[in-house]
Amino acid sequence: MTSSALVTRYANALVDVVLGDSTKPGSVDPAVAVRDLRLFEAAAKAAPVLKVALASPAISATRKRHVIGRIADELGLHRIIRNFLFVLSDRRRAGDLTPMLEAFDLALDERLGWTRAEIASAYELTSAQQVAVTSELERAIEGRVRAHFSVNPELIGGAKAKLGSKVYDGSVQGRLESLRLRLAV
Repeated sequence: MTSSALVTRYANALVDVVLGDSTKPGSVDPAVAVRDLRLFEAAAKAAPVLKVALASPAISATRKRHVIGRIADELGLHRIIRNFLFVLSDRRRAGDLTPMLEAFDLALDERLGWTRAEIASAYELTSAQQVAVTSELERAIEGRVRAHFSVNPELIGGAKAKLGSKVYDGSVQGRLESLRLRLAV
């Protein structure tokens, strides 16, 4: 397993390339870059033998490049993403694609000025509710929020949002816990 510092270094290098001069011909949109990496990751997960082959030192770098190239063509991946996958393969880092993808996505959000929010609610929120919650969080932090929603029935009702180290708890579970602590004093 590769260190998180190395994973971050590769992810930041890809962010530098993706966010470089967007007026240049052949540049890639950040959303397309994320989509393409996720497509390749899904293909590798769907075919475990592919993942093993890309990580195997017994298979030549030329053969690995050929396989990556064929998959990239089939998936319609952008040239920059294909080249990034070639670099990972050549440096024997193809097995670290998943953590690199997560680090890339996080670094991309940070550089584009987005704050990530993990929002858990007691039940699935409608699109309108998701927009409302996201808008409230953006107003509270005075910035842009990229929200990821999940369902946690243990919350009983309401929602809990985590933005970095800050937690906004509007859940029934949180209020009951707060009440329990006040009564215990």
